[in-house]
Amino acid sequence: MAFEEKYSITVQRIKSNIIRELLKTATQEGIISFGGGIPDPETFPIKKLSEISSEVIMNEYKIALQYGSTEGDPELIKQYIRLLEKYDGIEGLTEENLMITTGSQQALFIIGTVFLDEDSYCAVSKPIYLGAGSAFNQRNPKYISIPLEKDGMNIDILEKELEKLEKEGKIDKFKFVYTVSNFHNPAGTSLSLEKRKRLIELAEKYDFIIIEDDPYGALRFEGEKLPSIFKLNNGERVILLNTFSKVLSPGLRIGVIIGNKELIKKMVLAKQGMDLCSSTLTQRIAARFMEKYDLFEEIQPTIEIYKQKKDKFMEALDKYLGDIEGIDWVRPEGGLFSWITLPEGFDTMEMFEIAKEKKIIYIPGETFYVDNPDRNTMRVSFCLPSFEELEEGTKRLRETIEEYAKRKGITLKTK
Repeated sequence: MAFEEKYSITVQRIKSNIIRELLKTATQEGIISFGGGIPDPETFPIKKLSEISSEVIMNEYKIALQYGSTEGDPELIKQYIRLLEKYDGIEGLTEENLMITTGSQQALFIIGTVFLDEDSYCAVSKPIYLGAGSAFNQRNPKYISIPLEKDGMNIDILEKELEKLEKEGKIDKFKFVYTVSNFHNPAGTSLSLEKRKRLIELAEKYDFIIIEDDPYGALRFEGEKLPSIFKLNNGERVILLNTFSKVLSPGLRIGVIIGNKELIKKMVLAKQGMDLCSSTLTQRIAARFMEKYDLFEEIQPTIEIYKQKKDKFMEALDKYLGDIEGIDWVRPEGGLFSWITLPEGFDTMEMFEIAKEKKIIYIPGETFYVDNPDRNTMRVSFCLPSFEELEEGTKRLRETIEEYAKRKGITLKTK
């Protein structure tokens, strides 16, 4: 049967997640991987989660093993509201302001479903978080890609693009700006306080919504904590996305959407057609964990480990790559990633084959763009490799760069 004739236009647009394909190589023996952006499993609170899971199943099975509400477990929502008050100073929220999702990826899919049509415009960072691009692509919107700087999205360029849309009479089709506010995936940058305030000003002037994705904000290991865009705007035109994946366990598959009550109602309707409800079991386990333990206190040892690994990685990058003219990388204050920009003439996707020969894995930068990719970039993660692997892997990365330059006839200038 010719199945191709039966596929929808939407599914024909979907492409394989290239990161998943590239990371298949990471399982080979002797490979050092800077590719995966996943938490170190040794940091999971295994014993505590095991005990709570058993208690929930034995004592609360009538709820935890049954269907639940689309909005989410009221106990988990209550605990999360308390967490937002304590650590982010966000007050005045009720259960109607939150919805639990099956991971933050579903939250992004819901955002696309609720707001985007084929004639819609949205602004995203350049590079963009791949999961957001995958979710929004299915709605086939018109993207406005805004370059990232060391302190986040270039707001001047965003403003010029909005002015252009207004002059063309299309500003009513502009739906939202999507930004990863802290420790951007893939770039490792954070949006400065000044830019957060300017973004809100533009949202009020041009009447659009801000989607603030903050999966890594709790993983700050140096620098000053910044107020969320949601808090700065009192949640008036900001939708905040959080997740348990980086602070408790990605296997729980729990995401959170925080926003205006009317917006949450629409998102609940969209979610009902996707999965009826997220896992009641994992929600109740997370709720009881938060009730018994301070979630952010629990992750302090993890943050210290990540800080030490980041410092070691930055030291190795300085040692092995620092003398190359035209190279640059982000020195993150938190999160799991750095972003390396090689000199002009390099193509990190093409170079990936040499990297595999050298038994080192990174993610080519071009995978993180919705248009006009910068091919001389790469995402590297420091959270999973050991300290020894961070050193050896960076050494192999230098060898990869030198070998690629040799094969392509590129003169690698050094300082």
